[in-house]
Amino acid sequence: MNAVEKEILLLPNMDGTERIFLHNVLGELNETEQITALQIYRAKRKDPQLILLLALLGLLGAAGVHRFILGQIGMGILYFLTAGFCFIGTIIDLINYRELALESNKQSAAEAAATVKIMRR
Repeated sequence: MNAVEKEILLLPNMDGTERIFLHNVLGELNETEQITALQIYRAKRKDPQLILLLALLGLLGAAGVHRFILGQIGMGILYFLTAGFCFIGTIIDLINYRELALESNKQSAAEAAATVKIMRR
């Protein structure tokens, strides 16, 4: 097992889809750059269980907190002002919390790889 695989294993609650996406994004970088990108990614990565817990807070009156954490400020404000679209949006997000986290993590991985590519120059 190489150093990159060890770095990937350190990421908590990662599913196969996220792992495959990471390999695709990091594929054109050398090993040192891959490790650097993974360290940047680890700092930005959103844990799906955290998103689930924050979405559950929406049922208790703090709707939209999970959207703020995901970087979706507009949706967070909208959820907060409408009580999570009268709880319907919050319930849908409770069902789709893994997809919400995965989309945010895909964006973070792409940004980390792009950052390393810029540093290469």
